[in-house]
Amino acid sequence: MVQPMTEVVLPVLDEARAIPWVIERMPPGFTPIVVDNGSSDGSGHVAEALGVRVLIEPRRGFGAACHTGLLAARTDVVCFMDCDASLDPAELVDVAGPVLAGEADLVLGARHAVSPDAWPPHARVANAVLARRVRRLTGVAVHDLGPMRAAHRTMLMDLGLADRRFGWPLEMVLRAAAAGWRIEERPVAYQPRVGRSKVTGTVRGTARTIRDMRRVLA
Repeated sequence: MVQPMTEVVLPVLDEARAIPWVIERMPPGFTPIVVDNGSSDGSGHVAEALGVRVLIEPRRGFGAACHTGLLAARTDVVCFMDCDASLDPAELVDVAGPVLAGEADLVLGARHAVSPDAWPPHARVANAVLARRVRRLTGVAVHDLGPMRAAHRTMLMDLGLADRRFGWPLEMVLRAAAAGWRIEERPVAYQPRVGRSKVTGTVRGTARTIRDMRRVLA
């Protein structure tokens, strides 16, 4: 049995169709933790049938699900990623590598769309604007605020992240930069997700995310 080097927190909301593909592609040494954030399609049962540890977080919000997974994790290094098949778990090896090697404190997966429909223009532009503002505020060369990332568990806990909605990924970067963390990016492929996105799938969803992130910036 491969000893886990890191646990991977997978926030889930109605991702039953994508979960098997994500779990099957999890690299050796990377152990998934699915956090069901109120699914109505049996996502938690699908993950459990695959032998995955499943947690229930009834409070709706990306940050709430990620925080629950972080509290439950036991490994020194913890990864986070979406569980909608838009990101390949195999790339976690490159993202977590610098943290596992002690060369970085936080590594972000910088998304590169493999097709035009993988990343709608409204979402891509919004992400670029936010990333540019983060660069100006922190001086850290961040180009994407995407969901695939790796960091030390205890260091993340010490940051005291408070946002429980879609501002959580941004708050992590801002607080880490303020604390003097070594922050790096690694390129990751971004492909069309399975099913409809709750964030980038609609202009309304993207606008809601932007509001959450603006609140964090303020």
